[in-house]
Amino acid sequence: HAHFIGAPPAGITGGNRGIGFAICQGLLKAGFDVVIGSRSRDKGQAAAAKLSSSGAQVQVLELDVANDASIDQAARQLTQDCDRLDVLVNNAGVYPDEGVNILTISRDLLTHTLNVNTLGTIRVTQAFLPLLEAAGSARVINYSSGYGQLDGLSAGVPSYCLSKLAVNGATIMLADALRSRGISVNAVDPGWVSTDMGGASAPRTPEQGADTAVWLAAEAPHSETGKLWRDRRKVSF
Repeated sequence: HAHFIGAPPAGITGGNRGIGFAICQGLLKAGFDVVIGSRSRDKGQAAAAKLSSSGAQVQVLELDVANDASIDQAARQLTQDCDRLDVLVNNAGVYPDEGVNILTISRDLLTHTLNVNTLGTIRVTQAFLPLLEAAGSARVINYSSGYGQLDGLSAGVPSYCLSKLAVNGATIMLADALRSRGISVNAVDPGWVSTDMGGASAPRTPEQGADTAVWLAAEAPHSETGKLWRDRRKVSF
């Protein structure tokens, strides 16, 4: 376990760009070592190179959250490199609803988005559970959206809304299942953030989109679990 001596490790799926990259930056500042989960090893390595100048430990895990073999391989790899995982941020996601609505979207597109955004979150948490349990009081943070709130659902953003509604449901269930194991599970609504996904006209920076997740990882009371947070405040599912 030579890679991580001292600093608690935190894993971030989709950590190579956008909000995920900003979460990595924030967690490094908060004293964590960082494991970037990236579908492309090259993009992960490029992100790690940008982050590593601080002298902190940054590791890259090739991880496609839509693929169980990839998830299981990543979990095996990380188990060789560290003996625990203090924080897991399920950030990786897709937003593919351009030009479709709830009346026109295909089953294939609905399935794809749910597979990545919702089932990926559940399966990654399952696969990394032994490492989370080894940390003693680990925290899982799932990226949701205002589009996943019951009063935020939009017929024009069909698969993304449903996937995040289901992420909220999974957060409630995972929190319930993991409470007895000392693992907290919360969801974050980052707001509309200027990234490749959010677009250039979005009002919030990636740092603003990452802030609540970093706070939940580093500062929030561990007893808070099964909730949705925006700007460090609890909001309704």
